[in-house]
Amino acid sequence: MTTLMFILGIVVFAFGLLVSIAWHELGHLSTAKLFGIRVPQYMVGFGPTVWSRRKGDTEYGVKAIPLGGYIRMIGMFPPDDAGRISARSTSPWRGMIEDARSAAYEELQPGDETRMFYTRRPWKRVIVMFAGPFMNLVLAVALFLVGLMGFGIQQQTTTVASVSKCVIAQAQNRDTCRASDPASPAAAAGMRNGDRIVSFDGHRTAEWNTLSDLIRDSAGRTVPIVVEREGKDVTLTARIATNQVAKKDSSGTYVQGQYVKAGFLGFSAAQQVEQLGFGQSVTWMTDRVGDAVDSLAALPGKIPALWNAAFDNGPREADSPVGIVGAARITGDIATLHIPASQQVAMFVMLLAGFNLSLFLFNMLPLLPLDGGHIAGALWEALRRNLARVLRRPDPGPFDVAKLMPAAYVVAGIFVCFTVLVLIADVVNPVKIS
Repeated sequence: MTTLMFILGIVVFAFGLLVSIAWHELGHLSTAKLFGIRVPQYMVGFGPTVWSRRKGDTEYGVKAIPLGGYIRMIGMFPPDDAGRISARSTSPWRGMIEDARSAAYEELQPGDETRMFYTRRPWKRVIVMFAGPFMNLVLAVALFLVGLMGFGIQQQTTTVASVSKCVIAQAQNRDTCRASDPASPAAAAGMRNGDRIVSFDGHRTAEWNTLSDLIRDSAGRTVPIVVEREGKDVTLTARIATNQVAKKDSSGTYVQGQYVKAGFLGFSAAQQVEQLGFGQSVTWMTDRVGDAVDSLAALPGKIPALWNAAFDNGPREADSPVGIVGAARITGDIATLHIPASQQVAMFVMLLAGFNLSLFLFNMLPLLPLDGGHIAGALWEALRRNLARVLRRPDPGPFDVAKLMPAAYVVAGIFVCFTVLVLIADVVNPVKIS
């Protein structure tokens, strides 16, 4: 049964992946057709075609390998300076440029002269290329709202789940008290499992983050703590210890592997599933976007640890990059967890939302062959044309993005190598959840 549920989880993820890719390409397709650009193909997946159907001048289809998708627009690159589109050079770099230019014109038909991508105003090209990632962003926001407001997420509360017997620096990563360890303030004050902390040092504490910050800021002080116990308010007095605790970022999220000296009471907070309001959900999503941007910027620095996890049997960190295979395995693990079905669905929804958010941010990088590279090219063309108009110089014409294809091949090569590394790590040393 466990194996069946694992496979079912992977199938569900594959379906969600196909929907996300199709939704992304629909953004490109709809805006391209809106601006009169001819689109010969709209495909989800790569490799051999499994199914296709032609409607109008576009072939719609699904291919065998669900690792991406594409639409083909005619005239992605302008002709060269001599007006040629298929001349072949003996220079390998020049050959890349000319091959890309030829591919953009290979399906040119009579009457298409005014339906080519490069002939559209730069702002229209920006919209066409931005529409794909934007669709992923829209889907991510919708899924996050469903997960946060509909199902809810695990939140720490002000209820005591367990009381620490002693003060142990969190960096030591041990649970057993030693004779030299002082008693924890919570234990010394008589705090019990199930107590709900109502106020701390005179401050009402309905939320965990508020309580956590108050405790951290009270190192060395003796403070009154009011707890609700068996329906009655009980006042305790605790002298807050100074201890090494996990560092928190501006959003209240713990920073893995980083510690600070701060106040320590000595209890674990109980968790429960809570549905967030719209405002709370927006704040939560804003924080996650910031985290995702930081993770994307930190990606190069994670490659050594990823290499060690793939080839040297090193530990696979919880925040390690994962690819499609790794995400599929996580979805399979979710399906086998002994938790309510509603929470399994919620975890899958949040995972798919995060995947779409990553697609948006990744595709917005100003590098070819990503959508952001074409957007950057269109913006550069608009800038130099407007500058020429202001300086009363001749119109420089369309910016030839094809000239950047050698760099695009280098970028694509780096992406392929990174993808293969992540794939190997996902197979031999996957990220696991519990």
